[in-house]
Amino acid sequence: MNLFSLFLYFFAGIAQDFLFTLSLRFVAKGKAVLAGLCAFLETVVTMLVLYDILTALDGERSIVAIITYAAGIGIGTIFAMRFKLKE
Repeated sequence: MNLFSLFLYFFAGIAQDFLFTLSLRFVAKGKAVLAGLCAFLETVVTMLVLYDILTALDGERSIVAIITYAAGIGIGTIFAMRFKLKE
């Protein structure tokens, strides 16, 4: 596994949780179409990353990839919570 792959997992984690958090916020505001779009994109990102981790990596490197992805998810939550939605 190279450093570029880890960066991709990290940024995919940011994107995944940013979309997830926005989806929840759109649901809370009653914006069904935007919530559905975010949920769709979040699911695509999540499945692509998990598929790649589970099929392309060995056991030891998979742990590093999962931890990197999880770190991106944590950062994605912070970004999404600070992102201002228009009323």
